[in-house]
Amino acid sequence: MWKVIRPDAVKVLYDTKARASLSHYFSVMENKKPAKFMVSRTIEVEKIKGLNLEELWKLHEEKMREFKEVEEIASLTKLKERSPSLLDLKIEIAEKLMESCILCEHRCRVNRMAGQRGICKAGKELVVSSMFDHYGEEAELVPSFTVFTLGCSFKCLHCQNYSISQWLEKGEEMSPEKVADNVDQARRNGSRNLNCVGGNPDQYLYSWLRVFSKLKENIPVVWNSNAYYSYEQSLLLDGVVDLYLLDFKYGNDKCAYEISGIKNYTIVVKRNHLKAKESGDLLIRILVLPSHLYCCLKPIVEWISENLGENTRINLMWQYYPAWRAWEREELRRRLTQEEMKESLKIAKEAGLKNIIT
Repeated sequence: MWKVIRPDAVKVLYDTKARASLSHYFSVMENKKPAKFMVSRTIEVEKIKGLNLEELWKLHEEKMREFKEVEEIASLTKLKERSPSLLDLKIEIAEKLMESCILCEHRCRVNRMAGQRGICKAGKELVVSSMFDHYGEEAELVPSFTVFTLGCSFKCLHCQNYSISQWLEKGEEMSPEKVADNVDQARRNGSRNLNCVGGNPDQYLYSWLRVFSKLKENIPVVWNSNAYYSYEQSLLLDGVVDLYLLDFKYGNDKCAYEISGIKNYTIVVKRNHLKAKESGDLLIRILVLPSHLYCCLKPIVEWISENLGENTRINLMWQYYPAWRAWEREELRRRLTQEEMKESLKIAKEAGLKNIIT
């Protein structure tokens, strides 16, 4: 049925630009290569318990070098899991980071393992709004088994998922085992990937790593994030995420602070996009906002072209509509005009980008 609804999701399999920029993702999706989390489970770690955080990070750096070597030659038919593994090591580090939480760049330093809550309001375990095969994502992702979790590090005035991001619904706390069972079943039924989203997935890194440790099926992991996670989190994502699906929302810190309440936005997001390109495949979403073509879109696409390359896959999104508290800013009270859509595409192409989808 999805092939009728989204024929472009079939056509994209023969898209040379898509396959070139997302080659690893396609290989895992087609079961030609193992997902990164599966490779991490084969890297043996001699000792984890009893080590302090500094010692754990030093061990992580060593084992990630081994991961890079093994990943080059890893085959689905020759995987042999170890215990404890590199993935177990990542879980241990994430747990310690939760005790003084620095998973995002707010760095709240609350003890989430003891029940304290920070800006994102997330606790220890995943709180799920819904999970299902999503047919509205980019063609290469469809059908995408999407897990929507509650909470977000941003407070966007125009949030289109505000009932999830701002905890206006209750959600259901789920164990890693239950989530993994649903993901495995979805993969067996033909889902192309596991899409970790929200809200935002970053605040649930500890739980997501535990989900990855329980998965039985080979499935590419898509990290669908606002890209405001900490440097420490970027190190833990490396080796488990196959495709980084990252937002690039603003071209300057002023707009980021006024609209989403975020400080130091551009330096953090640029750092994480660069690290994502090193760690896996990268697909960037840019939601074009009314009247923000030159203050935001232009510097974004110029930076991408110069620093990530002209063939970086970009989704130039025109589906903005006023939601949540958008009425508080005059320019956000309306949709894009046809002229703004045309101009945004012109700006992206003039920046030199050659792998744009709309």
